[in-house]
Amino acid sequence: MANPNIVAVTAIYGNTSTNLISSTADPFATAIVNNTASSGKVYKINSIVVANVDGTAAADITIKIFSQDDLGGTGTAIVSTISVPADASLIVTDKTTSFYLLEDKSIGSTASVANDLVVTCSWEEINA
Repeated sequence: MANPNIVAVTAIYGNTSTNLISSTADPFATAIVNNTASSGKVYKINSIVVANVDGTAAADITIKIFSQDDLGGTGTAIVSTISVPADASLIVTDKTTSFYLLEDKSIGSTASVANDLVVTCSWEEINA
C-alpha cells in the first residue's frame, strides 16, 4: 500500500529528529526521515529547520525527497544549495507549508561543509 487511507486513523505519534549533516555530496546524503515500504503509515512533515553551528563561516544546505526509502531512487530537491550564515537558522518548511511523506519515501540532506549544519525535523506519524 503506497498511500494509506488516513480517514480511519488508528494513532498519531509526534516525532522530532536532529541530525548533524556529515555528507557533502550525493549519493551519500544524511538521512533525515525514512518511511519504509509497506509501513502502513503516512508522515506529515510539519517543520524542517537548519541551524549553522559554525561560528565563522556560512554553509550551503540541500534537502531532497527520495523516491524510495533509505535514500534510494531519485532525489528531488525541496531546497538546493541555500546558504545558511554562520550562527543562523533557516526555516525550510513549517506548519503553513507542511507536506506528506508516503510509504517507501525518505528525506535526506547534504551540506557544502561537513559537520557545520544541523537539521531538525518535526513530523506526525499517522497510522492507518
